[in-house]
Amino acid sequence: MFDFSTVVDRHGTWCTQWDYVADRFGVADLLPFTISDMDFPTAPCVLEAISQRLSHGVLGYSRWKNDEFLGAIQHWFQTRFDSAINTEHLVYGPSVIYMVSQMIRQWSDVGDGIVVQTPAYDAFYKAIEGNQRTIAAVPLHQTAEGWGCDMALLESVLAEPHNKVLLLCSPHNPTGKVWTRAELTSIATLCQKHNVKVISDEIHMDMTWDGHRHIPWCEVAQSDWALFTSGSKSFNIPALTGAYGLIGNETSRNDYLSALKGRDGLSSPSIPAVVAHIAAYQQGAPWLDALRNYLQGNMRFIARELNAAFPELNWQPPESTYLAWIDLRPLHIDDKLLQKVLIEQQKVAIMPGYTYGEEGNGFVRLNAGCPRSKLERGIQGLINAIHAVR
Repeated sequence: MFDFSTVVDRHGTWCTQWDYVADRFGVADLLPFTISDMDFPTAPCVLEAISQRLSHGVLGYSRWKNDEFLGAIQHWFQTRFDSAINTEHLVYGPSVIYMVSQMIRQWSDVGDGIVVQTPAYDAFYKAIEGNQRTIAAVPLHQTAEGWGCDMALLESVLAEPHNKVLLLCSPHNPTGKVWTRAELTSIATLCQKHNVKVISDEIHMDMTWDGHRHIPWCEVAQSDWALFTSGSKSFNIPALTGAYGLIGNETSRNDYLSALKGRDGLSSPSIPAVVAHIAAYQQGAPWLDALRNYLQGNMRFIARELNAAFPELNWQPPESTYLAWIDLRPLHIDDKLLQKVLIEQQKVAIMPGYTYGEEGNGFVRLNAGCPRSKLERGIQGLINAIHAVR
């Protein structure tokens, strides 16, 4: 019913992943598996809704706080997560990271600590350091059962008086961990105990696999909290620049909206983004479910090929996201040399794990949000590069 196998040429569209790959890797014309957008056209219902809105012709100032937009979000949380959200808590923003940065400024002072579970999405480091806050890292640990958080270590970090905010990634990028309700409840209890506010980035919430269920933070929150997300990852619409979230405390919510409109002048949203979210959340579930099946097939393909080539890896697909977080440490290879061979010999761009902090050494993060034919070339390039550096 939906086609995810046809390759779409993204060159010449000012595309970060394809047209500007040299910005990060120093070489153009690489086959990229990098920034987390997908190589698929968005859902047909989204394209049709945007087309209809554009055909109206008048693109004036608009409002995000309308019944259709709020109702679509409420419908999505109810049908996908069995979560009854309060639409009075909803806020809007141009991107999740903008919203995260705003709440960091609002809930902490220069020099304060922001607690982050590492390895972490590289934009988290930039948002924290760019706002002159410090990173309070809590490394995740890997076990046979998956990735876990040492709650005793987390508590010791939360207990430090200068650590004011926990910046949670749920599901977690880059590890793909899906937090269980028990884990989230424990984290919420610790944050309440030590008066630490929580910002939860849930942009990958729709991409959980194999029975793992995403639990929105609003279901477990105890201290002041903000949940920020978007349909941009799930429906591949980040170029439309639109995100939304929930802020539980009325004063914090009003302060956020005042800064959005007053200080930053962002009261009028991207109307294509608003239209796209309404269409996606009201009509896009069948497309998303088909996409999820395709992406899970991609992950199984990666596991099959990598483990056939290097049985000692025993790589297992992540619990969530279309980002394959691949642990190459059992092979004892040099990260920098691997990148050199990938770029210069295989002409493939794959994110080195150290991009996501010290705990990422020995890993790579490969974006599998693409047609299988592209993925086949990328995985073979990775396998060839590993053979070359061993």
